[in-house]
Amino acid sequence: MNVIIIEDEKPAARLLQRKLQKLNIEAQTMLHSVEESLEWFGNNPHPELIFLDIQLSDGLSFEIFENIPIKSAIIFTTAYDEYALRAFKLNSIDYLLKPIDEDDLEAAVNKYKNLQPQTQNLSLDFDQIRQMLTNPSEKSYKKRFTVKMGQHLKMINIEDAECFYSENKGTYIHTVEGRDYLLENTLEQLENELDPAKFYRVSRKFIVSINAIKDIVVYTNSRLKIILPTYNEDEVIVSRERVNDFRNWLG
Repeated sequence: MNVIIIEDEKPAARLLQRKLQKLNIEAQTMLHSVEESLEWFGNNPHPELIFLDIQLSDGLSFEIFENIPIKSAIIFTTAYDEYALRAFKLNSIDYLLKPIDEDDLEAAVNKYKNLQPQTQNLSLDFDQIRQMLTNPSEKSYKKRFTVKMGQHLKMINIEDAECFYSENKGTYIHTVEGRDYLLENTLEQLENELDPAKFYRVSRKFIVSINAIKDIVVYTNSRLKIILPTYNEDEVIVSRERVNDFRNWLG
């Protein structure tokens, strides 16, 4: 994957580079200003994906797009949320607020990867990308799971799922009966198989069902804590960076 980072603070750029390396993504090119970016884009093939800060040393990064038509997908990485609407009018995949949570970074990268069969060699605006992410037309979602219990197979209807979670390299479904069953799917696979109107991935560890949410409590550092009817092994926390998206998902 051809990836670049545009970030005016070099320590922040190097930190993001290291976080991406944990996801097996190498960002060799790092740019630090509007002027430097304009020169680079004028002399190099455009990358597949840009991690882009908004406030650079010599202006807003939007100036780059006003001068050069950029076809790359973009994941914004910024400390300012007031530019979100303007950012989403570009080829934006996600909008991550600093300090960047590694779970959110991984989710944004996976979102980009999941779009690739549909967006390869295309320049899409945000409305098109959002439709791909949220419009379930023509798509069939998971209705049940079959799990092995000794020498027997048990069918679990999707309506009986309270949440899905990962633990010790395994993925489990927790049901409204308070039972846990090991699945063969990963959480990444489940994100594509579950109806996004009914299930939301709140962290690297949890996907929750909207029908199972018993209560939502304001938590520390502007986060939210989800209370489920029978799951109480670990705290189910919505990270600060996902709170707005989670609230929109709730409607």
